[in-house]
Amino acid sequence: MSEPNAGDPGALAARLAALPDEQLLAVLVVATAGREKLGPLYDVATRLLSETGQAVPGSAGTVPSGLQPAGGVGSSHSGGVGAGAGGSASGYTGGGMPTFESMREKVERRIGTAFGTRELDRQTPAGRGVEEQWEAREQAARERLEQIRTSLHDGDNR
Repeated sequence: MSEPNAGDPGALAARLAALPDEQLLAVLVVATAGREKLGPLYDVATRLLSETGQAVPGSAGTVPSGLQPAGGVGSSHSGGVGAGAGGSASGYTGGGMPTFESMREKVERRIGTAFGTRELDRQTPAGRGVEEQWEAREQAARERLEQIRTSLHDGDNR
């Protein structure tokens, strides 16, 4: 079967119209996965496909034959995609996109690691030395600034 002409949406529409309902829903799920503006369509297609008893593409790492998109939702995420349409247990949606919750946890973990590392660095002799140097520089800068202000005020009184 030859590929439809990319410039002929009518031919593509005709091929889609010829598909059985389950295959059309699977195509819609794959085509709308990860597209923010098409999220509602993705949700409806996923729900309808799961009601038919068919596996939702990407939900168990499977995509019906012939429906694998270029770049493959199932191929790159087949091991990490969740078990259901939401896939919240694994941190990925049925379309292979990370969930908001998993991304938030990842950011929080990185922030915690950064703060913990900084705290541990302060407890080492080298870390304390750097902190003491910083405080000494700040004190010297404050003293120098005060000298400049004093000399400017003395110049104004003349």
